[in-house]
Amino acid sequence: MTLTSVFPPKKDPTAARRKRMGALSVLPVFVSLHGRPVLLAGGSAAAAWKAEMLAAAGACVELYVPAAERDPEMQALLAELGTSETPRAGEIRHHDRAWAIDLFATRPALAILDTESEAEGQAFASAARAASVPVNVVDKPAFCDFAFGSIVNRSPVVVGISTFGAAPILGQAIRRRIETLLPPALSDWAALAAKLRTAAMEKLAPGLERRAFWERFADKAFLTRAPEAADDAEATRLIDAIASAPKAAVEGTAIGKVTLVGAGPGEAELLTLKAVRALQAADVILFDDLVSDSVLELARREAKRMLVGKRAARESCRQEDINALMIQFAKAGKSVVRLKSGDVSVFGRAGEELRELKAEGIPVAIVPGITAASALAAAFNVSLTHRDHAQELRFVTGHSKKGGLPENVDWAALAKPNATTIFYMGGRMAEKIASRLIAEGLSPAIPVGVAANLSREDETRAAGRLDDLGAIVGAIGFDRPILIGVGAVFGEAAAKAASHDGAADAAVATLRAS
Repeated sequence: MTLTSVFPPKKDPTAARRKRMGALSVLPVFVSLHGRPVLLAGGSAAAAWKAEMLAAAGACVELYVPAAERDPEMQALLAELGTSETPRAGEIRHHDRAWAIDLFATRPALAILDTESEAEGQAFASAARAASVPVNVVDKPAFCDFAFGSIVNRSPVVVGISTFGAAPILGQAIRRRIETLLPPALSDWAALAAKLRTAAMEKLAPGLERRAFWERFADKAFLTRAPEAADDAEATRLIDAIASAPKAAVEGTAIGKVTLVGAGPGEAELLTLKAVRALQAADVILFDDLVSDSVLELARREAKRMLVGKRAARESCRQEDINALMIQFAKAGKSVVRLKSGDVSVFGRAGEELRELKAEGIPVAIVPGITAASALAAAFNVSLTHRDHAQELRFVTGHSKKGGLPENVDWAALAKPNATTIFYMGGRMAEKIASRLIAEGLSPAIPVGVAANLSREDETRAAGRLDDLGAIVGAIGFDRPILIGVGAVFGEAAAKAASHDGAADAAVATLRAS
């Protein structure tokens, strides 16, 4: 099969209009407040939080509230950041009085009010807008020109999340997710980038030279440790080396890389943080047929996505074609992610890909994922190893290169009763697997657990006896990815299935609904 038959040529870009950006409820902007005056009225805990944020951004905060109305949090903040003089950047000056319209004549950069009164909020907003001052009245969107969102602070990297008052708790939940993705040390790497920026702009030509440097730098920025003096020196040497190198050599420094990434069993939340970061940094993603849409949605929007699926009994992309694509894109300077279902090192043909990439001198790394066997254990709520039932755990391919049962495995060893054996890609071989294990001495009554589309919305599970394995898999269907577990650890699920008269259809229906 040729590459063009798997991947048809691109359409003429003039044939269809480019998809436009979706509607935005607000325009996300970042405002510099360093040394600029901001008017803040109110003394509640919410106002104290706004004052602290403004001061952290370097604003000169002018606070108007009668002393008797100050919350303890505001009192504590003033004790730390308050001043009686004209405030400098990051300081707060308290005025023991309520706000008045004349204050807007000073044209502060922003005006913020915390009040429970609709009438006061409307009056404040009207006065601010008359003076062309952007205004925010806390928790009153109708009187707001801008909103305070949740913040992830890796300054000079600052991430803002806003629902514009529609769902603040959701915004906070999103912030927590992003917090886990951005290592605290990113702040130090961003500061180092700012330090190096002038030298990079002066010495490196726009385009290839600058990209060659910044891409290498960005790879390091997601290390969990802070940069050291050696990192600074190395970056400076790299700038000089790229600047003095001939163009052909610079093109060599721009060679891309390939990252083999485990996508897990399907559910996006089961991705590792390192896998998400790899997807966010990718220029090209070559993904398997079993990778879920929810996982792909976490990739960088601009990344080129190419399906290179391989499925039994279906037309598939040849492994040689996949290898060629990875090499082609990497040599063009792209960051390539080879995205595989489950874990890349478990029945994912990663060995062949690693060999080809290393032979071409292309940098390659592995990001492990949750393998399907672990998802099977979670689906049945069992441990695959158990001191009383299973002292061994085996992962076995369910079919050979020729399509039949694999003959280069020790079937007699697989028939031991004190082990849990997981068969990958064995759906069509289920009846033959059962017959072979029974022929080798394994009890026909040993429990089995079977699942399709693990961790996805249409996940289906079933359990029963080994001698019913063919019927169980047949009831689930052969057209979906099947995982088979054999061992005593699935005893509870098998007993539950037996309570429905042991009928495969009943077992499947019951476990699908559970």
